[in-house]
Amino acid sequence: MLKSWKLKEIVLMSLFAVVFGIIYLLFLHVGNIWASLIGPIAYEWLFGIWFIVSIIVMSIIRKPGAAVIPETMAAAIEVMLGNAVGPRLILAGVIQGLGAEAAFAATRYRHFNLGVYMMAGAGAAVFSFVYGYLLGGFAALSTEYVLLMFVIRVMSGAVIAGIGGKYLVDALLATGSLRGYAITKRDAHA
Repeated sequence: MLKSWKLKEIVLMSLFAVVFGIIYLLFLHVGNIWASLIGPIAYEWLFGIWFIVSIIVMSIIRKPGAAVIPETMAAAIEVMLGNAVGPRLILAGVIQGLGAEAAFAATRYRHFNLGVYMMAGAGAAVFSFVYGYLLGGFAALSTEYVLLMFVIRVMSGAVIAGIGGKYLVDALLATGSLRGYAITKRDAHA
């Protein structure tokens, strides 16, 4: 998969994975504080932040794997930095990345616009929710509560990861620092 990637694309992806691995771990603490006040549903509002690197990197590099690989790397970095969930978190990163990747694959990696970014964030949310449901004991909760958790997570994915990811990439693009990447090619925003 990475054979067709340029070294600068791999370096950029790795840099984003490290930065967001750190951010992800910091937001775990934010979630823990908020959950102590309102319960486990607090995490659902924040989940979009944990999907954002997949959308940012895919938006810039625009190649198969550019969503799932950095999401997996960021999860691995978060584990190395001390997330108590451990290696199971790496599998969560793979699953989240696959959810985002699915939206881009559905367009055959040809469309990179706000709608696709929001679908990618929502896709990561759906995939991660299924994984969480299977491993997180959600079945013990009321159906209404689980449904509310799902809706909030999907909204968080679409808004924080989708819209937020586009906003961050557009800000980086405006600096000129992304020259030479696929995002700057003609028709890049189609």
